[in-house]
Amino acid sequence: MLSFDVIIIGAGAAGMMCAIEAGKRGRKVLLLEHTRKPGNKILMAGGGNCNFTNMNIDASKFISHNPHFCKSALSRYTQWDFITMLNDHNIPYQERQHGQLFCKNSSKDILEMLKSKCSSENVEIRLKTSITKIATTPEGFSVHGKSQIWKCESLVIATGGLSIPTAGATPFGYHVAEQFGIKVWPPSAGLVPFTLKPEDKESIAPLSGISVDVTVSCNGQSFRENLLFTHRGLSGPAILQISNYWHSGQNVSINWLPDMELDKILIVKAKSNPKQHLKTFLGTILPHRLVPLLIDENIAEKPLNQLTNAQIKNLTQKLKSWQITPAGTEGYRTAEVTQGGIDCDSLSSKTMETKTQTGLYFIGEVIDVAGWLGGYNLQWAWSSAWCAGQYV
Repeated sequence: MLSFDVIIIGAGAAGMMCAIEAGKRGRKVLLLEHTRKPGNKILMAGGGNCNFTNMNIDASKFISHNPHFCKSALSRYTQWDFITMLNDHNIPYQERQHGQLFCKNSSKDILEMLKSKCSSENVEIRLKTSITKIATTPEGFSVHGKSQIWKCESLVIATGGLSIPTAGATPFGYHVAEQFGIKVWPPSAGLVPFTLKPEDKESIAPLSGISVDVTVSCNGQSFRENLLFTHRGLSGPAILQISNYWHSGQNVSINWLPDMELDKILIVKAKSNPKQHLKTFLGTILPHRLVPLLIDENIAEKPLNQLTNAQIKNLTQKLKSWQITPAGTEGYRTAEVTQGGIDCDSLSSKTMETKTQTGLYFIGEVIDVAGWLGGYNLQWAWSSAWCAGQYV
């Protein structure tokens, strides 16, 4: 039976970061991963360019049953700290819209940096290692593999949520929590495309591939981003963002013309181009294939000068707050994050240690903290892992 100071289960962003920090403190660290290679989700993040953080990190961009929990970790290990690490390793990056930071070259830059730092801190990484049992011992814990048992003082669960099972996602972390009597909020898919009801899908499927700059709203939240029509439903950044706030059966409101006062423009256009048909005009400000979905046939062919004030008002209202009720989401298969998870009130916000089981820690996505699209979830991984790494 091999002994370590710290065993971390899950060699993703959070697991590797925590291993590095614990290693810096001279702790003997074992990092266990059940897939064939570490950092699968890091490689996939940001379309292969790893949206590793955001310039505008703050607690309001995270969803949790305890919205205050993430504040401590995010303030103690910030986006600037992670950016400093990249600068120290000469990794080039760029800022895109909404403060999102991406690698200029590839996600591999960040993964190689983390692997290199693990190596320099003498972290032992074991891949293709499934855990069959975890038990407590007088000194801490025993972790059982199929052919090996390891002992440790501190045990860190960094196994992530349920999103993207092809990258190795499993409910392992939730099962560990349940074993130790720790509350788990029911998980659900977040940052995920919507599927549509058959009647909506029939009219929307032909628009597959069209992208439109919109404002999408639901439950008091709004996001101004691109919406993408797919053959399955609705996607794009605006939809992924609002999916975090949508609940089954609710409407989503879409403003197709967020920068335009359509009613005023129609009155002006009716004077300058009175014979132009409404659908022709709308085809100049929206994708022309989208127009039939948004306006009724009986008004589409009307010349602009024949539109009544009531029709203009109704049309403006419809295009500014077009309603649709998704059938559901695409689920964990394409979700970028898992909502729900380990109850924050069961953990120390300073150390990520459980309040009821000494030496047991949870970090990263397995906790009930889910961020917006745009680097927020990786920053939560870095921050929560760093905090735990100071104490394990």
